[in-house]
Amino acid sequence: MDFPAPPTPSPDPPLDYRLAFQLAPVGLILSRERRIIDCNERVCEMFGAAPEQLVGQSFRILYPSADEYERIGARIAPILNRDGLYADNRVMKRVGGAQAGETFWCHVTGRAIDRSAPHSAGIWTFEDLSAQRPVTADLTAREREVAAQLLRGLTSKEIARVLGISHRTVEIYRAQLMRKYQASTAADLVQRLMGGL
Repeated sequence: MDFPAPPTPSPDPPLDYRLAFQLAPVGLILSRERRIIDCNERVCEMFGAAPEQLVGQSFRILYPSADEYERIGARIAPILNRDGLYADNRVMKRVGGAQAGETFWCHVTGRAIDRSAPHSAGIWTFEDLSAQRPVTADLTAREREVAAQLLRGLTSKEIARVLGISHRTVEIYRAQLMRKYQASTAADLVQRLMGGL
């Protein structure tokens, strides 16, 4: 008894990597020398900007201050050089739309294409954490940096090493954060920074 031959499977349609980039559920940016070469729809939504407002611009446009842009860039370079990867949570700034100028917590991850030249080319992901961790106080650039390190669970001495400042200076910024967030203890401050209270 002859059985009919199984149907020939149709070939899978080719993957459209450009579409995958544009529709990714996280923000994606391709960079060269800390300039935005391309970005996807999620980045535009997150930062409240059209692609033409971002493409060609320095990453500086996404930071609340020039100081943070410079200091974070300086901290990122040796880590990318050593590991090829970098990740942190930091406060970023919305560029346009109804929320222009608003700061928000963002998880940022990056990969250097060439470790020996960490800023020459890379791919970066951005995840908006504002729903879980709202920025509820008006913070200075250094307060934002200290807050980010506190959320990593670092001590004042460890934060001082990361930021290149004295541990006494870190203590001053931590005290300012505690006042602004009306926190009674360091643990209470971390809880409030995380949006728990």
